[in-house]
Amino acid sequence: MADYETATAFLGEWGRFQREVFFLLCLTVFPNGFGGMYIVFVADTPAHACLIPAHVNLTAAWRNSSIPLEEESHSGAPVRSKCSRYSLEALEAFSDRGLLPGLDVDLSNVSTERCLDGWEYDRSVYTSTIISEWDLVCDNRWKKPLTSSVFFCGVLAGSFISGQLSDRYGRKIVLFVTLAMQTLFTLIQVFSPSWTVFCATFFVIGVGQISNYMAAFVLGTEILGRGVRTAFSTAGVSLFFGAGYMVLPLFAYFLRDWRKLVLGLSLPGFLFVPLWWFIPESPRWLLSQGRVEEAEAILRDAAKRNHIQPPAVIFCPSQVRSQKAHNICDLLRVRNIRWISLTLWNTVSIAYFALSLNTANLHGNAYFNSFLSALVEMPAYVLSWAMFRWCSRRLSLFSTLFMGGLFLLFIKLIPADRIYLAITFEMMGKFAVTTAFCIVYAYTAELYPTVLRTTAVGACSMASRFGSIIAPYFIYLRSYSISLPYILMGSMMALSGLLSLLLPESFGMPLPDTIAHMQHFPGRTTRLNTEEEDDMKCTSSLAG
Repeated sequence: MADYETATAFLGEWGRFQREVFFLLCLTVFPNGFGGMYIVFVADTPAHACLIPAHVNLTAAWRNSSIPLEEESHSGAPVRSKCSRYSLEALEAFSDRGLLPGLDVDLSNVSTERCLDGWEYDRSVYTSTIISEWDLVCDNRWKKPLTSSVFFCGVLAGSFISGQLSDRYGRKIVLFVTLAMQTLFTLIQVFSPSWTVFCATFFVIGVGQISNYMAAFVLGTEILGRGVRTAFSTAGVSLFFGAGYMVLPLFAYFLRDWRKLVLGLSLPGFLFVPLWWFIPESPRWLLSQGRVEEAEAILRDAAKRNHIQPPAVIFCPSQVRSQKAHNICDLLRVRNIRWISLTLWNTVSIAYFALSLNTANLHGNAYFNSFLSALVEMPAYVLSWAMFRWCSRRLSLFSTLFMGGLFLLFIKLIPADRIYLAITFEMMGKFAVTTAFCIVYAYTAELYPTVLRTTAVGACSMASRFGSIIAPYFIYLRSYSISLPYILMGSMMALSGLLSLLLPESFGMPLPDTIAHMQHFPGRTTRLNTEEEDDMKCTSSLAG
């Protein structure tokens, strides 16, 4: 099509049709705010110690002293061991002889053993988590970060598959199929009999979550006009995502058992079934497939909703031809994809998910910290819209990434007793990386053409999932040094901010429909193949 936006300008920017599409597509993103992130509460580790069986014949004094004290790695204060206990055989012998711990017996000379009878967990915060149910502590504590990584492996697979399916079969069908997938497997996860089954369902949930998000994101980007598109792709979907994230700690506060929490979070997904009859397919995508009649039917219905008389002919069939089928291999020939994936998506993915998953480790109430982490995202989304509306894309990414990196690096300089100051800087870093994450999604959708847009966003997202997969292990580094994760994330963000200045500028540019229309790096050109050159000449002649 010579100029899709000119041909559809008769619809206006903000009629009833656009408002319905804007709101309903944003609504489909709402469950993604708590989908996956509920692992913060479902896999939180309660205070625990070795279980001393009730049948063991010990006096009260020896039962109270059955767990050795260890020096806490962070503060150096003595705490009860989580993975060992004094030998019960030795303790029973001392108890039978009437000896007292610490007075008659030097406990430092008593042998220790592993938690052979399991663990007892503090139930004051959680009734049950997957950690307490399947004893994912001590020798099995490596399974906790792996659980989150399995989810992000699903997100990686979904990013790879759904983009190509969406570009081939349509945005709408992928949106609703993956919404159903996410809802059903979240419900199935409630009945997981083991950690392995939990992880298997979590993988599929990850596939569904990223797939429906990308489909909704691209669908709105293609249907809405330029001004509304900016608000949708930055503040719109992000604010609804943030609202879902804010609901999560409220659900978790009242549902302290992990199975009840997951069940409660799965049920809202069934409310989206009726939206199939209200959300249309992308007319822009239909045109790229040569399905002119279907595209015109959607636009005429939109004109009717907006109380506008459409022109007799919206698209001239002689000016519309279906585009050559493209796939992810076409992207690998374009330099932009490699730079955007390496410099931006991986960095923002690591920082965003690591900081989000870290809320349970912060000082204070886990529910409040999670709510605060979600709350700081809301103004970040509004800022991303303002920056995307009026500012250069490169400068927007540079400023948010570089400042976010500095905030995280400053945490290392804060004294250990200034806990709340450290949390403030961490939230400022979360604010900055959230803004950058929101901008990079919209920026990527601007750079790539209609024939490859969902595939491109999916490919960039897929590449970034290597970052999100290792994000839980950044938090795991806290066990060696509290400041180490912040140093690594802060350095990566600051460096990526500087490298973002080398990316192409798309501010004020029309949304590309073919590969030939893509923006390229400053001072670089990409050799077009014969078909792309013909497309460029055809477009120029039609525009003339």
